[in-house]
Amino acid sequence: MLRFLLIVLFVVLFLILSIPVFLVEWILGKFNPKLRDISSLRIVQWAFRVIIRLSGIRLTVIGEDRVPADTPVLYIGNHRSYFDIVLTYARCPGLTGYIAKKEMEKIPLLSRWMKFLYCLFLDRKDIKQGMKTILTAIDHIKNGISMMIFPEGTRGSAQSEAEMLPFHEGSFKIATKTGCPIVPVAIVNSSAVFEDHLPRVKAAPVIIEYGEPIYPAALSREQQKFIGRQVQEQIKEALLKNRSALQ
Repeated sequence: MLRFLLIVLFVVLFLILSIPVFLVEWILGKFNPKLRDISSLRIVQWAFRVIIRLSGIRLTVIGEDRVPADTPVLYIGNHRSYFDIVLTYARCPGLTGYIAKKEMEKIPLLSRWMKFLYCLFLDRKDIKQGMKTILTAIDHIKNGISMMIFPEGTRGSAQSEAEMLPFHEGSFKIATKTGCPIVPVAIVNSSAVFEDHLPRVKAAPVIIEYGEPIYPAALSREQQKFIGRQVQEQIKEALLKNRSALQ
Protein backbone atom coordinates (compact mmCIF):
# COMPACT_ATOMS: atom_id res chain seq x y z
CA MET A 1 0.00 0.00 0.00
CA LEU A 2 2.96 2.30 0.66
CA ARG A 3 3.99 2.25 -3.01
CA PHE A 4 0.46 3.23 -4.06
CA LEU A 5 0.38 6.15 -1.62
CA LEU A 6 3.81 7.38 -2.70
CA ILE A 7 2.81 7.29 -6.37
CA VAL A 8 -0.47 9.13 -5.71
CA LEU A 9 1.38 11.76 -3.66
CA PHE A 10 3.99 12.24 -6.37
CA VAL A 11 1.38 12.54 -9.15
CA VAL A 12 -0.68 15.09 -7.19
CA LEU A 13 2.40 17.17 -6.34
CA PHE A 14 3.67 16.99 -9.92
CA LEU A 15 0.36 18.20 -11.35
CA ILE A 16 0.01 21.02 -8.82
CA LEU A 17 3.61 22.21 -9.14
CA SER A 18 3.39 22.05 -12.92
CA ILE A 19 0.72 24.78 -13.05
CA PRO A 20 3.31 27.59 -13.45
CA VAL A 21 5.19 25.35 -15.90
CA PHE A 22 2.16 25.42 -18.20
CA LEU A 23 2.58 29.19 -18.53
CA VAL A 24 6.28 28.86 -19.26
CA GLU A 25 5.62 26.15 -21.86
CA TRP A 26 2.85 28.24 -23.44
CA ILE A 27 5.15 31.26 -23.77
CA LEU A 28 7.97 29.05 -25.07
CA GLY A 29 5.60 27.64 -27.67
CA LYS A 30 4.88 31.12 -28.99
CA PHE A 31 8.56 31.68 -29.83
CA ASN A 32 9.89 28.16 -30.41
CA PRO A 33 7.21 25.46 -30.79
CA LYS A 34 9.74 22.66 -31.39
CA LEU A 35 11.62 23.49 -28.22
CA ARG A 36 8.33 23.55 -26.29
CA ASP A 37 7.43 20.14 -27.67
CA ILE A 38 10.73 18.56 -26.64
CA SER A 39 10.65 20.30 -23.26
CA SER A 40 7.16 18.97 -22.51
CA LEU A 41 8.17 15.48 -23.66
CA ARG A 42 11.21 15.33 -21.38
CA ILE A 43 9.37 16.71 -18.36
CA VAL A 44 6.63 14.08 -18.60
CA GLN A 45 9.13 11.31 -19.31
CA TRP A 46 11.04 12.30 -16.18
CA ALA A 47 7.83 12.09 -14.14
CA PHE A 48 7.00 8.68 -15.59
CA ARG A 49 10.49 7.37 -14.80
CA VAL A 50 10.02 8.46 -11.18
CA ILE A 51 6.70 6.56 -11.06
CA ILE A 52 8.41 3.46 -12.49
CA ARG A 53 11.06 3.64 -9.75
CA LEU A 54 8.48 4.15 -7.02
CA SER A 55 6.52 1.14 -8.27
CA GLY A 56 9.58 -1.12 -8.13
CA ILE A 57 9.10 -2.37 -11.69
CA ARG A 58 11.99 -4.47 -12.99
CA LEU A 59 11.85 -3.66 -16.67
CA THR A 60 13.38 -5.64 -19.52
CA VAL A 61 13.25 -4.10 -23.00
CA ILE A 62 13.78 -6.14 -26.17
CA GLY A 63 14.15 -4.93 -29.74
CA GLU A 64 14.18 -1.19 -29.10
CA ASP A 65 16.76 -0.87 -31.87
CA ARG A 66 14.11 -2.11 -34.33
CA VAL A 67 12.18 1.17 -34.06
CA PRO A 68 12.98 3.32 -37.12
CA ALA A 69 14.82 6.45 -36.03
CA ASP A 70 14.36 8.56 -39.15
CA THR A 71 10.58 8.62 -39.49
CA PRO A 72 7.43 8.85 -37.34
CA VAL A 73 5.87 5.50 -36.58
CA LEU A 74 2.56 4.05 -35.43
CA TYR A 75 3.09 2.05 -32.25
CA ILE A 76 0.49 -0.68 -31.71
CA GLY A 77 0.36 -2.36 -28.32
CA ASN A 78 -1.66 -4.78 -26.22
CA HIS A 79 -3.26 -3.20 -23.18
CA ARG A 80 -3.59 -4.73 -19.71
CA SER A 81 -2.68 -1.92 -17.30
CA TYR A 82 -2.58 1.81 -16.72
CA PHE A 83 1.16 1.28 -16.36
CA ASP A 84 1.36 0.39 -20.08
CA ILE A 85 1.23 4.11 -20.84
CA VAL A 86 3.78 5.03 -18.19
CA LEU A 87 6.23 2.32 -19.26
CA THR A 88 6.06 2.91 -23.01
CA TYR A 89 5.92 6.71 -22.97
CA ALA A 90 9.01 6.92 -20.79
CA ARG A 91 10.93 5.24 -23.64
CA CYS A 92 9.66 7.20 -26.65
CA PRO A 93 12.74 8.56 -28.47
CA GLY A 94 10.82 11.46 -29.97
CA LEU A 95 7.53 13.31 -29.80
CA THR A 96 4.69 10.80 -29.60
CA GLY A 97 0.99 11.33 -29.15
CA TYR A 98 -1.22 8.66 -27.59
CA ILE A 99 -4.83 8.04 -28.48
CA ALA A 100 -6.72 7.89 -25.19
CA LYS A 101 -10.34 7.44 -24.22
CA LYS A 102 -12.48 10.59 -24.22
CA GLU A 103 -13.05 10.44 -20.46
CA MET A 104 -9.41 11.36 -19.78
CA GLU A 105 -9.98 14.80 -21.30
CA LYS A 106 -11.99 15.68 -18.19
CA ILE A 107 -9.07 15.16 -15.78
CA PRO A 108 -7.72 18.61 -14.77
CA LEU A 109 -4.05 19.38 -15.43
CA LEU A 110 -3.32 15.88 -16.74
CA SER A 111 -5.33 16.57 -19.89
CA ARG A 112 -3.37 19.80 -20.39
CA TRP A 113 -0.09 17.89 -20.43
CA MET A 114 -1.62 15.37 -22.82
CA LYS A 115 -2.67 18.11 -25.21
CA PHE A 116 0.82 19.63 -25.07
CA LEU A 117 2.10 16.22 -26.17
CA TYR A 118 -0.36 15.82 -29.08
CA CYS A 119 -2.43 13.13 -27.40
CA LEU A 120 -5.90 12.69 -28.84
CA PHE A 121 -9.13 11.78 -27.10
CA LEU A 122 -11.29 9.15 -28.77
CA ASP A 123 -15.03 8.97 -28.24
CA ARG A 124 -15.72 5.29 -28.87
CA LYS A 125 -19.49 5.88 -28.93
CA ASP A 126 -19.42 8.51 -31.68
CA ILE A 127 -18.30 7.10 -35.04
CA LYS A 128 -18.11 10.52 -36.69
CA GLN A 129 -15.95 12.00 -33.93
CA GLY A 130 -13.86 8.84 -33.92
CA MET A 131 -13.09 9.32 -37.61
CA LYS A 132 -12.08 12.93 -36.93
CA THR A 133 -9.66 11.67 -34.29
CA ILE A 134 -8.10 9.23 -36.78
CA LEU A 135 -7.78 12.02 -39.37
CA THR A 136 -6.05 14.24 -36.80
CA ALA A 137 -3.66 11.38 -35.98
CA ILE A 138 -2.89 11.09 -39.71
CA ASP A 139 -2.03 14.80 -39.76
CA HIS A 140 0.25 14.33 -36.75
CA ILE A 141 2.14 11.55 -38.52
CA LYS A 142 2.52 13.75 -41.62
CA ASN A 143 3.97 16.45 -39.36
CA GLY A 144 6.59 14.09 -37.94
CA ILE A 145 4.85 13.10 -34.72
CA SER A 146 4.65 9.39 -33.90
CA MET A 147 1.40 7.98 -32.54
CA MET A 148 0.60 5.09 -30.23
CA ILE A 149 -2.72 3.32 -29.94
CA PHE A 150 -4.06 0.30 -28.08
CA PRO A 151 -6.50 -0.99 -30.73
CA GLU A 152 -8.34 -3.38 -28.41
CA GLY A 153 -10.27 -0.27 -27.39
CA THR A 154 -10.02 -0.98 -23.66
CA ARG A 155 -7.85 -2.82 -21.18
CA GLY A 156 -7.98 -6.58 -21.58
CA SER A 157 -9.11 -8.63 -18.60
CA ALA A 158 -8.76 -12.23 -19.80
CA GLN A 159 -6.73 -14.58 -17.63
CA SER A 160 -4.11 -14.95 -20.36
CA GLU A 161 -2.40 -11.91 -21.92
CA ALA A 162 -2.45 -13.67 -25.28
CA GLU A 163 -6.28 -13.64 -25.20
CA MET A 164 -6.52 -10.15 -26.63
CA LEU A 165 -9.70 -8.47 -27.75
CA PRO A 166 -10.00 -8.04 -31.54
CA PHE A 167 -8.00 -5.13 -32.90
CA HIS A 168 -10.12 -2.38 -34.46
CA GLU A 169 -8.98 -2.24 -38.08
CA GLY A 170 -9.87 1.46 -38.36
CA SER A 171 -6.88 2.27 -36.14
CA PHE A 172 -4.54 1.12 -38.90
CA LYS A 173 -5.72 3.76 -41.35
CA ILE A 174 -3.21 6.00 -39.58
CA ALA A 175 -0.48 3.88 -41.20
CA THR A 176 -2.09 2.91 -44.49
CA LYS A 177 -2.99 6.53 -45.29
CA THR A 178 0.49 7.87 -44.45
CA GLY A 179 2.75 4.92 -45.28
CA CYS A 180 4.43 5.14 -41.87
CA PRO A 181 5.84 1.93 -40.38
CA ILE A 182 3.81 0.06 -37.79
CA VAL A 183 5.79 -1.04 -34.73
CA PRO A 184 4.13 -3.87 -32.73
CA VAL A 185 4.66 -3.51 -28.97
CA ALA A 186 4.15 -6.54 -26.72
CA ILE A 187 3.84 -5.69 -23.01
CA VAL A 188 4.11 -8.65 -20.65
CA ASN A 189 3.06 -8.78 -16.98
CA SER A 190 2.18 -5.10 -16.51
CA SER A 191 -1.11 -5.98 -14.79
CA ALA A 192 0.91 -7.68 -12.02
CA VAL A 193 2.02 -4.22 -10.91
CA PHE A 194 -1.46 -2.89 -10.09
CA GLU A 195 -4.61 -4.33 -11.70
CA ASP A 196 -4.18 -7.89 -10.41
CA HIS A 197 -4.44 -6.75 -6.77
CA LEU A 198 -6.12 -3.33 -6.60
CA PRO A 199 -5.43 -0.96 -4.91
CA ARG A 200 -1.93 -2.16 -4.02
CA VAL A 201 1.09 -1.51 -6.23
CA LYS A 202 3.58 -4.37 -6.16
CA ALA A 203 7.09 -4.65 -7.54
CA ALA A 204 7.04 -6.98 -10.53
CA PRO A 205 9.07 -7.87 -13.62
CA VAL A 206 7.74 -6.45 -16.89
CA ILE A 207 8.97 -7.16 -20.41
CA ILE A 208 8.42 -4.86 -23.37
CA GLU A 209 9.33 -6.14 -26.81
CA TYR A 210 9.30 -3.97 -29.92
CA GLY A 211 8.65 -6.09 -33.00
CA GLU A 212 9.93 -5.79 -36.54
CA PRO A 213 8.29 -2.79 -38.22
CA ILE A 214 5.60 -3.49 -40.80
CA TYR A 215 5.51 -1.21 -43.84
CA PRO A 216 2.02 -0.91 -45.35
CA ALA A 217 3.40 -0.13 -48.81
CA ALA A 218 5.02 -3.59 -48.87
CA LEU A 219 1.64 -5.28 -48.39
CA SER A 220 -0.98 -6.04 -51.00
CA ARG A 221 -4.26 -4.14 -50.92
CA GLU A 222 -6.01 -7.21 -49.53
CA GLN A 223 -3.40 -7.59 -46.78
CA GLN A 224 -3.81 -3.94 -45.85
CA LYS A 225 -7.52 -4.52 -45.23
CA PHE A 226 -6.70 -7.00 -42.45
CA ILE A 227 -3.38 -5.59 -41.28
CA GLY A 228 -4.66 -5.61 -37.69
CA ARG A 229 -4.69 -9.41 -37.67
CA GLN A 230 -1.06 -9.57 -38.79
CA VAL A 231 0.04 -7.10 -36.14
CA GLN A 232 -1.96 -8.87 -33.45
CA GLU A 233 -0.41 -12.23 -34.35
CA GLN A 234 3.08 -10.75 -34.10
CA ILE A 235 2.27 -9.30 -30.68
CA LYS A 236 0.73 -12.61 -29.55
CA GLU A 237 3.89 -14.53 -30.49
CA ALA A 238 6.03 -12.13 -28.47
CA LEU A 239 3.63 -12.31 -25.50
CA LEU A 240 3.75 -16.12 -25.41
CA LYS A 241 7.53 -16.20 -25.77
CA ASN A 242 8.22 -13.61 -23.08
CA ARG A 243 5.57 -14.91 -20.69
CA SER A 244 7.36 -18.27 -20.66
CA ALA A 245 10.63 -16.44 -19.94
CA LEU A 246 9.12 -15.06 -16.72
CA GLN A 247 8.06 -18.46 -15.44
